[in-house]
Amino acid sequence: QVQLVESGGGLVQAGGSLRLSCAASGIIFSINTMGWYRQAPGNERELVATITRDGSTNYADSVKGRFTISRDNTKNMVYLQMNSLKPEDTAVYYCNANRKIPYRPPMDYWGKGTLVTVSS
Repeated sequence: QVQLVESGGGLVQAGGSLRLSCAASGIIFSINTMGWYRQAPGNERELVATITRDGSTNYADSVKGRFTISRDNTKNMVYLQMNSLKPEDTAVYYCNANRKIPYRPPMDYWGKGTLVTVSS
């Protein structure tokens, strides 16, 4: 009952920047943590960054100092600013939202992904 739509992916040269956006719609009042994950061909989907409703952030070691996650609760949007991109950042990036209903297990929702390709 939560829909997530990513945008902002594309082709960029190594050292360049991209900004990904994720719009959440539907039943969003109970969403706490949102985040970005990525999956390269042959790899498992991995955490990139997460952010809670109150702004606490968590980053994968591989992107610390280069990526910044942010959130606009009034617009139901989450963003990922990616700087100093490397070819190894090439992947499909997925937006994630975690929705917690009291006394029930948390539920995860996923967007369909946006492709980021970093050329060398």
